[in-house]
Amino acid sequence: MTLSTVSKLMLLTCAAALLATPGCNSAMEQPDKWPYEDVSVTPESWPQLTVAPLDAAIEAQIDAILPKLTLEQKVGQVIQGDSEFLTPEDVKRYRLGSVLSGGNSAPSEQPFADTATWLAAADAYFEASLDTEGVEIAIPVIWGIDAVHGHTNLVGATVFPHNVGLGATNDPDLIRDIAAVTAAELVVSGHDWTFAPTLAVPRDDRWGRAYEGFSEDPEIVRSFAGRVVEGLQGVQGAEGWLRDGRVISSAKHFVADGGTENGRDQGDARISEAELRDIHAAGYMPAIESGVQTIMASFSSWNGIKIHGSHALLTDILKDRLGFTGFIVGDWNAHGQIPGCTNTDCPQALLAGLDMYMAPDSWKGMYKSTLKHVQDGTIPMERLDDAVRRILRVKIAYGLFDKPKPSLRAGAGDTSLLGSAAHRDVARRAVRQSLVLLKNNDGTLPLAAKQTVLVVGDGADSISKVSGGWTLSWQGGGYDNAHFPNGQTILSGIREVVEAAGGTVIHDPGGTSKVKADVVIAVYGEDPYAEFQGDRDNVDFVPEGFDTALLAGYRASGAKVVSVFLSGRPLWTNPEINASDAFVAAWWPGSEGGGVADLLFRTKPEYDFTGRLSFSWPASAVQTPLNRGDANYAPQFAYGYGLSYAAPQTVGVLTEESGLASEANGARGAVFARGQAVAPWSMRFEGSDGPPARVDHGAQEDALALSANSAPAALSFETAGAGLDWSRESNGAMELSFFARSMTAETANVNVSMGCALEGGCARQVPVAVGAEWAEHRISLSCFADAGVDMSKLTSAVRFGLDGGRVALAGIALAEDKDGQPDCGG
Repeated sequence: MTLSTVSKLMLLTCAAALLATPGCNSAMEQPDKWPYEDVSVTPESWPQLTVAPLDAAIEAQIDAILPKLTLEQKVGQVIQGDSEFLTPEDVKRYRLGSVLSGGNSAPSEQPFADTATWLAAADAYFEASLDTEGVEIAIPVIWGIDAVHGHTNLVGATVFPHNVGLGATNDPDLIRDIAAVTAAELVVSGHDWTFAPTLAVPRDDRWGRAYEGFSEDPEIVRSFAGRVVEGLQGVQGAEGWLRDGRVISSAKHFVADGGTENGRDQGDARISEAELRDIHAAGYMPAIESGVQTIMASFSSWNGIKIHGSHALLTDILKDRLGFTGFIVGDWNAHGQIPGCTNTDCPQALLAGLDMYMAPDSWKGMYKSTLKHVQDGTIPMERLDDAVRRILRVKIAYGLFDKPKPSLRAGAGDTSLLGSAAHRDVARRAVRQSLVLLKNNDGTLPLAAKQTVLVVGDGADSISKVSGGWTLSWQGGGYDNAHFPNGQTILSGIREVVEAAGGTVIHDPGGTSKVKADVVIAVYGEDPYAEFQGDRDNVDFVPEGFDTALLAGYRASGAKVVSVFLSGRPLWTNPEINASDAFVAAWWPGSEGGGVADLLFRTKPEYDFTGRLSFSWPASAVQTPLNRGDANYAPQFAYGYGLSYAAPQTVGVLTEESGLASEANGARGAVFARGQAVAPWSMRFEGSDGPPARVDHGAQEDALALSANSAPAALSFETAGAGLDWSRESNGAMELSFFARSMTAETANVNVSMGCALEGGCARQVPVAVGAEWAEHRISLSCFADAGVDMSKLTSAVRFGLDGGRVALAGIALAEDKDGQPDCGG
């Protein structure tokens, strides 16, 4: 390994300080290992890109600004805090460079807000940053947010299909148009910056963020990357670049977040440098050449080294070899995962090449420690100045020094732009082009509109379900349609077509009525999720919210069955495909449900299916990873597959052998669902009143009633072996959720604990009062972790202790913490 630039700078600093600087002894003894281990790379094997030269006028402006900044201002510029955890006064006092709003951090009681609320907050932060009290010159702040499939934390905004569906369109021009709409709607609420596009190349569909990737194939990602950047920022060098109606783009997450072992979020990509370059970095090349202004470093590791701490990747490759001249921003406290770092103290990341820490709730501690490290020479002034220069370069290119406050900018506050007819047309086109027809036997589709249509499934009348994660909140889901005033459900789109032709639509979400229909359209699939909550152990589809066993009964009654399948990835659905005459992979299509109806029925104009799989569809529930380069590549439907009306094809009966030892749900975080323990968890009972009886909650016998009338009783969910690692979940504001009710007239007290066997001691017991009506109860995982439970080796997911009475329990799982406040019970 060659001596890195950081090590050289450190050696010079140490020599000047006569080894008085902290860290100097280790630097002199092992200069290539200070202050962290790094990977070895061969920069000459990476391409040299064609990038725009630096703007001499901008560089001159930076040269004039830098000497006027105090050290404290410079340190503030390299730190970004979350709006949930800082005030405008904080921005002024600490001169922070940026504010972000995470998935649940809107300036309201909800994870989302309306236009006026967003704008008021944007103005307050911006004006605070421009206050010149105590400084010679003030630097305006930029506000970032995750607008990954539209500006989905803004009420009324257009919600586009997720990238997993957009990859099936294979239409770069459409991708550019979507990005341009997103930029215009971001300006409405006063935002400057979106953390998009995601340029991951997901190679394992078990990854909970697979839906954020366009394809398992780097060529599709490569063809889209530059167009997304142009849609958000404009065309570099052309009139209007980074001006009115445009925002700053951030390509993420550099690099190989889609290549981690077993699809583990924030995991380790154990791959060669050639695979890293040719597959996982493929999208970054055109993004850089299109002038992307920021790049977000990945939480994950490459061959055991955290990318946030890799000088080889962030500096030697990204900046020096690829010629990236913007700034590198971190991910949510990801710097704290570098060995030797904490969330509030990590010079290693800045030395590696990070330019702006994303320190959402840790920003104040990070400010203080970084200031100290610059003062004592641990962070050379040259490195700090380079980071600040890069940040200023982006802000000046964006015209930030000449812009008025956010509410006075062109397009700001113009709610007529949100979900406008033109924007909805783009979204509806995206839905049509993203749908992939997997089966259409006997020419079932397109349907005649003038007939009786039974619509079933929990996704038909729910924009929230069909929009997936990162919609109104981080994990998404659970919001009624009133929260999407400019959207249309799939059911509404079907009604428009059928009723206009004189047909009849009957809506029965549960699908249990005995109504006679000519055709049944079932809209069902995965519930929304985001990272790590969506990680899975396999790709088996287990119905959520609709019993797909009903499909065969509809066919037996003589009706044609059309399945519209909602998901963030390909899943093993052979039983559902067999039970359907036609099967459509709709992914998570967003707020334009009419786009689905456009393809299901004979309409004017007539549309055909053009979507083709950008991810291979598995032939078994354990067939992961599944990519064309694998020796065992034998999917159910290959990459590029997709039927059309113009080219019909019959799909035969598919095997229904999943390959799993059990049919338990493979979703991470589920413990007890549909009346059974979810693998790898198993139930253990202790008590003299007999084992728990099966009772009903949301379905027949899907709950357990624990009795402790004659003696205390306990019910525990445990696993053998080393246990599960829920440390990421406990750090990520997740909660243990369960439904309970007292089966007697009196309130029952249940002691809930984690990390302990039935006969063992419990580090923390949380008393929960359970009433006579079914209710959801939640306890933050951090409460157990703070009490000493080792969340990295969890052999007991949860234990319910009951001293008296009878309590029914159901739906035990991890859930997103939507209020951001730890709930540790009594």
